[in-house]
Amino acid sequence: MADTAREVMETRFFTLTPQHTLGQAARAFAEASAATGRRVFGMMVVDAQGRLVGMLSLYDILLAIRPKHIHLWGEMQDLELEGLLDRACCQAAALRVGDVMTTDLITVEPDTHLLRVIDLMLKKHVRRLPVVEQGRLLGMVYLSRVFDYLLDRLTAALPEGEGEGVHPA
Repeated sequence: MADTAREVMETRFFTLTPQHTLGQAARAFAEASAATGRRVFGMMVVDAQGRLVGMLSLYDILLAIRPKHIHLWGEMQDLELEGLLDRACCQAAALRVGDVMTTDLITVEPDTHLLRVIDLMLKKHVRRLPVVEQGRLLGMVYLSRVFDYLLDRLTAALPEGEGEGVHPA
């Protein structure tokens, strides 16, 4: 085993463009989740030439919906919240992906060692890393895939007969 990003990267991925609205992005997240059979919480954003220009994540969307000046208004319990979420969603649905996406991206190459990938994910607090080679987008490394890979390796490292005795509560 090479223990590189290539070993764990997902090569089937979905992208958005900066011109998509957050409403369209929400639909794309739902369609990607249905197509992959797992919940999708972030997508790469590409320009017309297919170059990576940003990422849109659940966090970016939550920041767009959360009232921007909440800290000036007081605590959430001090606010009249009735209807506020609906109004925030209606406004956010029309925002462009390019206006809220993260553009300060961290990428890895396919031959980046998994220990380096893990180090980047932990230090930068990211759950997904685009895999790029010579400017071409190849895939995405998800923290959950790295974890599954490590679980397999940890299990394989157990001496024969160990690991028994764990039972659900």
